Amino acid sequence: MTRSYLTRVALSALAAGALLSATACGVGGGGGEVKEAERTGKVAGEITFRTLQLKPVFTTYVQGVIDAFERKYPDVEVRWEDVPGDGYNEKLVADAQAGALPDVVNLSTDSFQLLGDRGMLADVAKLDGQVARDYVPGAWEQFRLPGKGEGVYAYPWYVTPEILTYNKVLFAKAGLDPAKPPTSVEEFFDYAERIAAGADGQYAAFMADPKGRLPGDWQKMGIPILNGQGDAFTFDTDNAVKWVERMKDLYAKGAMPKESLLKSDDINQLYGGGKLVFGPGSPGFVKDIKQNAPEVYANTQVAGAVTGKLGHIGIYAQSLGIKKDTKHLDAATEFAKWVTNGPNQVEFSKKATIYPSNANGLADPYFSDRGDGKDAETVARAVGAGQLKTAALDANTPVQWTNQVGDAVVREMQKAIKGEQDPATAVRKAQEEANKLLAKTARR
Repeated sequence: MTRSYLTRVALSALAAGALLSATACGVGGGGGEVKEAERTGKVAGEITFRTLQLKPVFTTYVQGVIDAFERKYPDVEVRWEDVPGDGYNEKLVADAQAGALPDVVNLSTDSFQLLGDRGMLADVAKLDGQVARDYVPGAWEQFRLPGKGEGVYAYPWYVTPEILTYNKVLFAKAGLDPAKPPTSVEEFFDYAERIAAGADGQYAAFMADPKGRLPGDWQKMGIPILNGQGDAFTFDTDNAVKWVERMKDLYAKGAMPKESLLKSDDINQLYGGGKLVFGPGSPGFVKDIKQNAPEVYANTQVAGAVTGKLGHIGIYAQSLGIKKDTKHLDAATEFAKWVTNGPNQVEFSKKATIYPSNANGLADPYFSDRGDGKDAETVARAVGAGQLKTAALDANTPVQWTNQVGDAVVREMQKAIKGEQDPATAVRKAQEEANKLLAKTARR
């Protein structure tokens, strides 16, 4: 799954090595639980705001948001710091150990869990009980933590929905109707088999990329990823084994580029060169193809994402967390809400291929306009926005599925898809490794 430009940049920082380093270091230096700040009703003080690799492209936008906030609240000074993606988690850990976390900090799923699990983030639902209605439910729910009840520990910021993109000319060559795209994982595999049968090795159907496909494919097939308590992985099922068996068979038949089992960073090049039928499920990808491969862009069609039994899509969300013991809780809270309000998120979305997590922002006509229905980028924006309005948490990657867990599962899947390991054994071993990692997390 290829993310939009911004989401891709943010997530690239969350390498498994960074998380391993973070886990080894711990947070807080053994100083006990962080004391929770309390609201005073006075929006004042100096606060720090950290973003992830937004300068210099979005400097004018972000600084404008800050300036407008300071005009509204003249007793607040916002100090903005923007940091590179490399080693982002390690920096968060170091700052947490030193008591130097920013008051408002840009987090993705893994960095959110890294701080949230250790009690470093304020419960924003507790700070303002009515604020939940301002956000798309699927985004708001994503920032709960297992075992923490109804708490929500970050404000959703920009999001990217999952869509379906495909080359309608190659689609039709396989005898498939471009007006009838697949709607389930099983149907997607059926289509891929037909495409491979007629391609004669000239092109492939989709990228193998098990790291990008899981756990989403399994969730859409109704496979339970976790138990009800969220403290154990439970995906070792017959359906998961069938998924591996199908992937192995399609891989052998040439439905996927061989190299895509280990890496997926050349997907834009393959699709843009007419060597791939299904492109990444990201609206940002459509814009890239429009700019870099106009001939293929003319043949690109957009549809709603494969949803399967769940009937929901996955979303990739960035958020703003508030340091639990910030000295200026009112200022930090009001600023985070300001950055993520409807107008500010709409303006940001017009500068980058992202979407508002704010429900009012998503209702802006900009996101529903399909134009004449012929321009794939315009249609993609409308399709993505329409799906975001009903996106639900059960198709999102659970916070327990960390980069470490994903890597452990993928290693076993790769062996099985290449024929080096029995599919049933691969699924069993993957679950065992995932639960070992989950147990280590619980003991932190």
